[in-house]
Amino acid sequence: MSERFIKQVAHVCVFAQDLAKTEAFYVDVLGLEKAFDFNRGEDWIGFYLATGGRTFVEVFRRDAVQFADSNPINHLCFETEDLDGLLAQVRAKGVAITDKKLGVDGTWQAWTADPDGAKIEIFQYTPESRQFQPHGGVCQVNW
Repeated sequence: MSERFIKQVAHVCVFAQDLAKTEAFYVDVLGLEKAFDFNRGEDWIGFYLATGGRTFVEVFRRDAVQFADSNPINHLCFETEDLDGLLAQVRAKGVAITDKKLGVDGTWQAWTADPDGAKIEIFQYTPESRQFQPHGGVCQVNW
């Protein structure tokens, strides 16, 4: 086995056509905290979002943004301890989100998308969540 040098995910980067609209989605709808902005001179070109611990989402403005299911990175997934509360908050802001369902890994999940179409999964772990069971084995999927 190789020595483990990676501690955790530091950040993921998403592109946005409209930074203000994207910031409003992640901060006002999902409730993430903006950590800082990126400026080039006086031009606002992006920002960082704190997602917990030492993990962040980095957002940069890009004029042409198109999400496709064939992208090598398919979605972001955020953890919550209150999926029902988050569903109510997102819907109250007029944003579409799926009903929660129990995934094959034993974790509650719901799906939405940011203003540029990046898919976002919301997880609420359970005591049966496969992620916290002894390593090994198989999680049989039904999709």
